[in-house]
Amino acid sequence: MRLRYNFRLYPSARQRTALARAFGCARVVYNDALRARETARDEGLPFPKTGDLSKLLITEAKQTSERAWLGEVSAVVLQQSLRDLDTAYRNFFDGLKGRRPHMGAPRFKSKRDNRQAVRFTVNARWSITSGRKLRLPKIGDLKVKRSRTLPSTPSTVTVVKDAAGRYFASFVVQTDPSEVLPPATTEVGIDLGLGHFAVLSDGTKIDSPRFLRRAEKRLKKAQRALSRKEKGSKNRDKARTRVARAHARVADARREFHHQLSTKLIRDNQAVAVEDLAVKGLARTRLAKSVHDAGWSAFVNMLEYKAARYGRTLVKIDRFEPTSQVCSQCGLKDGPKPLHVRVRTCQACGAVLDRDINAAVNVAQAAGLAVTARRAQVRPGPVPAPRSEAGTHPTPQPSTAR
Repeated sequence: MRLRYNFRLYPSARQRTALARAFGCARVVYNDALRARETARDEGLPFPKTGDLSKLLITEAKQTSERAWLGEVSAVVLQQSLRDLDTAYRNFFDGLKGRRPHMGAPRFKSKRDNRQAVRFTVNARWSITSGRKLRLPKIGDLKVKRSRTLPSTPSTVTVVKDAAGRYFASFVVQTDPSEVLPPATTEVGIDLGLGHFAVLSDGTKIDSPRFLRRAEKRLKKAQRALSRKEKGSKNRDKARTRVARAHARVADARREFHHQLSTKLIRDNQAVAVEDLAVKGLARTRLAKSVHDAGWSAFVNMLEYKAARYGRTLVKIDRFEPTSQVCSQCGLKDGPKPLHVRVRTCQACGAVLDRDINAAVNVAQAAGLAVTARRAQVRPGPVPAPRSEAGTHPTPQPSTAR
């Protein structure tokens, strides 16, 4: 499995200038190649190949006075920019053919985009020095804050500048099959929600941190200060960076929460079952802000790749499975209930169950996991006698049990 590790970079003033030059050169080559292909399409000419574009827009362009500054950056960065355009076109055409979700056509890049990136492959001869710095061609040795050791030698490194003005080094590595964890004895079902971020089939409830809601006051203040700055001024650029940094802190805290919880669930359980939620549909309701704040899709994606990495099993059940309408004890389906009903009483077996824990147990059962609903019953309730035993009736009555 290929994984990506991100580490924070701290370039000097001279290195930031060199990186800005690399970002700009890669962007110009990308836009020139996109313009050449769009022009050929409008004129009915054959689609220009990557090799021809590389010769025209990089090799020959460096010899001209208008594009001589392309020689100030590594040629690998420019070549990878052309490959990025090929990937964008491939994803676009695959979406039209139904091979993947639909994606828009490639668009021109701008220096005002929130994200700037350049990629270095092995051919660029980048390296990690003995002083634990990242050495990049025509940029220098950049200080890296490494929080962990890479599992193997990386094949590529991508330098990214985000909207908050932070720099990151993204390494692509191949993981070792020996990372498979020893077998576990427990299996768990997860019911994702807004009141509680996750409720497990064993009765554990994990509160929702609500990172965005807690930071709304600070975000509102930063956004108000940005709106009062004159457009095009340096003070507006500073205010925009402050807004981006405030949002970055929220996103980082949410990502860290997702990583810690997903790692714990994967390490402690042999199999994990989740519901395939329609997040796009829920994001169009009045709960849109809370849905985006929870970040269910990112959390499920983490569960998916960590399960594959550590030899665990992740099962996604259908989103139309009536997990909240079925009694996990006897299987009676008694229809939908409003959200304010948090405790359900089964009309067949008399079990008094917590709504969310009951749904988590049903998620696990629908996935075929052998789970026990520990602490699922809120309190023991009286079991009503079946109609056939409580008295006599002139006509037979249908059974209420499944």
